[in-house]
This record gives sequence, structure tokens and C-alpha cells, in this order.
Amino acid sequence: MLRLVVYFLVIAALAAVLSWLADNPGSIIVNWQGYIWNTDVFELAIILSVLSALTILLWTALRSIWQSPAAIGNFFNRRREKRGLEALSSGMIAIGAGDRSLATRYAIQARKSLPNEPMTHLLRAQAAQLAGDRSTSRRIFEAMLASPDTEALGLRGLFLEAEKEGEKEAARQFAERAVKLNPKLSWPVDALFDIQCRSSDWDGALETLAVARKHGHIEKPAADRRRAVLLAGQAQDAEDNDPERAMNLALEAHKLAPNLVPAAAVAGRLLASRGSTPRATKVLQQAWRKSPHPDLAVAYAYARLGDSPRDRLERVKQLAALTPNVSESPIAVANAAIEAREFDVARQALEPLTEGRLSQRVCTLMARIEGEQHNNAGAVREWLARAVNAPRDPAWTADGVVSDTWLPVSPVTGALDAFQWRVPVEANEPRDKELLAQKIEELVKLGVSPETMIGAGAPLSGQASDVSSAAPTDPSSEKEGLATTSEEAKPTSKAAPDREAVDVEAVEVKPGSGSDKSNEPAQTKENLVVRVEVATAEPLVASSDNTSVDIEQDAPREQPDAKKARVVIVEEKSSLSNEQAQSSSSTARSSDNPSNVTSDAPKQGSRGDKKVAASKGSGAETNIFVSPRAPDDPGPDAADSNLNAPTGRLPPFQTVKG
Repeated sequence: MLRLVVYFLVIAALAAVLSWLADNPGSIIVNWQGYIWNTDVFELAIILSVLSALTILLWTALRSIWQSPAAIGNFFNRRREKRGLEALSSGMIAIGAGDRSLATRYAIQARKSLPNEPMTHLLRAQAAQLAGDRSTSRRIFEAMLASPDTEALGLRGLFLEAEKEGEKEAARQFAERAVKLNPKLSWPVDALFDIQCRSSDWDGALETLAVARKHGHIEKPAADRRRAVLLAGQAQDAEDNDPERAMNLALEAHKLAPNLVPAAAVAGRLLASRGSTPRATKVLQQAWRKSPHPDLAVAYAYARLGDSPRDRLERVKQLAALTPNVSESPIAVANAAIEAREFDVARQALEPLTEGRLSQRVCTLMARIEGEQHNNAGAVREWLARAVNAPRDPAWTADGVVSDTWLPVSPVTGALDAFQWRVPVEANEPRDKELLAQKIEELVKLGVSPETMIGAGAPLSGQASDVSSAAPTDPSSEKEGLATTSEEAKPTSKAAPDREAVDVEAVEVKPGSGSDKSNEPAQTKENLVVRVEVATAEPLVASSDNTSVDIEQDAPREQPDAKKARVVIVEEKSSLSNEQAQSSSSTARSSDNPSNVTSDAPKQGSRGDKKVAASKGSGAETNIFVSPRAPDDPGPDAADSNLNAPTGRLPPFQTVKG
């Protein structure tokens, strides 16, 4: 539009000039070397205009002829460039669509048309990657390093290739070089930080984090949190070797993230070891208010050196008073009370938690209280049964991995600050077997006698396994209905002669209901088959012929070296139906003497004292436990089965089919 206006203005100006000349006539006389030329002004203006136009046309023609070779070359160059850009665009589309052959063809065409275009190198490299020719793609990326314009692109390509090949050190070097080349790029900073975190290079990760914060790759709150996690990881690693440095690191981490439990726990422990009880108390209280955790409770209880268990109990009560509405508070008080042998206090602390939905820790603590205060085997088994079916407690969880201790990075993805204190996601399959074994092992480590836990039979057999029953089982009643019958037994494999500890066999049987339960219908439920691994001087092997196990009461036997027994859940069996339970109850025999136990095992009188313990059944599958007896064992009480023998490896569990 503007050009059109200018054009009309020029035409109007020329018309005005010509009109003015026509209205003002005049003459021009030229006298040159005897020649006289006389003309008017209007004619002279027209002649000069025509001559100027002819001159311009002539000059343009001559210039075009002179520049024609270059123009022809430019024409073909533009044509080739156009084809190259079209091939480049089509090739990138083919790469995105995953068309390997088409991408390769367009890459070749783009290379011919645009040999110096950086995007052509990228297209060729990606086409080679799509075709699986990684050596070619790596060679192309390496060639990009020679040009400053494509060096960053080449480093990124080489980094990705190294990541795919699993060459961690090469990937680290490419990322470091890219950070030095241009720290404003986010990908090399993030990649280098992740690599350093996965390799536990806390110092390098802190430096990279500072670079990321300087160039705006991360916000200040997130940077402070990451720095706190890295410092906490350093403090954990240096806690045993360099306590002074670990304490300073933990305090700095706690200052950056007061709710970071590991930092506060390490700082509290190290401050307490130096005698700085008030400062340790302040740090632990501050962290406890934000994130109550068992580690904080333990560190707080032992923050003052020389305290008795009762003094530690009082300290834990003070800590629990800060968060009275959190479940960790009564659990911490209960742990301290059990350590101080104040079982009534522990029971009172856990009472509010037992009224609602029980957790596994609460059930385990109640089992420990029953075992240590009253030596009540039935109540212990009842609480352990509840622990198996109770919801899981919070744990350090990251990417589906449950860890006993906090870790700075995830063992699966290597992500920083991935572990969170929360209830793990329940698995699709029931984990009753693993849970029961874990709870019994925990009680063994805490000093509870295995005989108290096992009592006179399998922990979850019969009425003792009913988790809905709130009344504890009387231990004296466990001696009733101990007789079980086995119709068929399968031989088990003997232990290898070169093993350090020879195993004790555990033979599974299907007991009938006791005589006192014959008129009651059996409840159909899921029961666990439990085996306690105990090593003896030589293996006990079940035989296939039907013989009874002799219980020798007075045969002396050398006691093996004491080790902790290990409880293994062998398999999970569905209980018998009501009709099967009632039919099997007619064949069951009840006896008060646990030595009268019929089993499909040969007589082992020459192998030392053995005990066979089986709980009375109600149609459910149970277990026979065979274990050595110490020389000073008072008698054949099945509820006092000795389990404190060295742990051995058992042969496969043999199921007896009735």
C-alpha cells in the first residue's frame, strides 16, 4: 500500500513539472563550434528524460550479462538448498514416525544437498540410531565436537549413547565436559548431579548443586532440601570414622531441613556422645515435632549418658508429651517401659492403640509384654497371630523398596531423597509367612524365649490362631489334645555330611480335633505351617514306614554351641472344611503326655533326647517340632521346647497327606 502511494506521488510530481513547463514556455540556444541549436525548455526536458531511461536500461543489461554466471550458480544453489531443507524436514518426520528406511534415505539426500548444515549431522546420527548402527551414530557425534557450533549437540549425543551402553564413566565425562562448556544448559547439570548421587559422590553432587542454583536450574527451597539430604548422607557415612565432621554435617543438614529425620538422629546421637545433652535434646525435640520417628525416640532416650532404664522412660514420656495425638508417642513409651521392666506402664501406653485398628508393631510389643511379664505362651501366640494379619507399620520406602534404614538415594532409580517414612504398599499376594517369621525373629533378638512363643505347638494352629478372639489362651490348657496321627510320611533328604550344622527335620501332619472339641464345628481359615530350624549333632530323618517317635527323658546329650534359632515359614495351607474336620475328629486321640505322639519317623533313641510338640487341632494342618534337649532339661514338657541351638539348613519340608 505504501509503495502504491509513493508511486502515485511521483507520477503527480512529474505531471506537475511538465504542466508548469508547458505553461511557462521559453527557449534554449546552444552555440558550440559554429553549430547553433535552438529548442524550447519543454522539448529539452523530454529529450533528457528519454536519454536517462535509455542509459539506465543499457547499464542494467550490461550488468546482467556480467553477473550471469554467478546468478546461474546462485539459482542452482538455491534450488539445491531448497531440496535439502525439504529432505531434512521429511527426514525428521520419518525419525519421529520410526520409519528407518525413509529416514536413512532422506539423511543421505540432506547430506548431499546441505553438507555443512548442523541439522544434517543430527538427522544422520538419529537415522543411524534408528537403524541400530550405534558405531556410525557415535562417529557422527564425535565429528560434531570439532565445530564450536555443534560441540554441545555432539556431547549430548555421546552422553545418551554412553547411557544406553551402560558406560557410566564415559557418560560422567561427557556430562562434566558439557557443564564446563556451557553451565547454562540444564541437561548436563541434571545428568551430572544424578550420576554423582547414584555413585555416592556427595562432594561432587554438592558442587553440581551449587552450579545448578547459580544458573537458576533449581529453586532455593528445592536446592536447600537437596543439600540437606546430601549432607545427611555424608554424616551417616562419617558417623563412625569421623564423628566431629559427621556432627557438623548433620547439624547443617538439620538447619536446612528440620524435618529430615536422619540428620536430626545423627546430630542428636553425636551431640549426646560429646556430653551436649541440652543441645541434643533441642535438636531431637524440634525434629520430633515435625516428623515423629522411632529413631528420634531412641536417640532422645539415650541423649543423657549414664541414665538408668527408668530415667530413660521418664525422658521418653517428656518427648511423647510433645505429640500426644501421634501413634509413635505411645509406642516409644511402651518400648522404653519394656526396657525398664515397667510392663504395666507399657500396657497402659498401648491400650489406646489396641482399641482401634492394630498395627504389627503394637501386636509385637503386646506379645513381648505377655511373654516377658507373664510368660503366657497362649497370649504370645494370639498377639503374633494378630500381627500377621495386622496392617503394616510405616517404613522407609522408595520405588517399592522397603529399607530398614534411611538412604539418600533410591536403590532402584538412583533418585535423591526418594525414601519416605510411610506405610509400604501391600503386595498382591499375602505375606503372612514372611511376616510371622519376621515377628518371631524380632522377639528372639529382643530376648524373648522361643519356647514362650512356640509353646506347645504351631503358633497359628487351632483356636489360638483366631485373631478375632481377645481373651488370651491359658498356658495350662495347651497340654490338652497333643496327640496327632499321621497316615503316611514321606522320607526327607539327609543333610550333607560336610555341613557345619546338621539339621533337625520338621514333619507336617494333619491332626484331628481333640476330644474336648469333637462336638464343635471347625472354623475354616488360613493357617500357616511354621518350622523352627534347630541344628543337632546329626540329622534326624523321617522314615516312610509308620513308627512312633520315642521320647527318651533321661538320655544325656552334649549341648551344641548356643546360637539364635531361626523361624522359617515353610508354606501356607488352607484349613479343612467343617465336614473334613468333623470326620477327622473321630480318629484323633487326646493325651496329656506329649511323648505319646504318633508320627511317621523311625525311633531315634540312640541320637539323644528329642521333643515332639504339636498343638491340639480343629481340623487345621499343623506342625511337629523336633529339637534337641539340653542335659539339664527338667522333663518332657512340650511347651518348653529348646530352640536355642545353632541354626541349620533344613531339607525341603515334607507334607503328610492324610
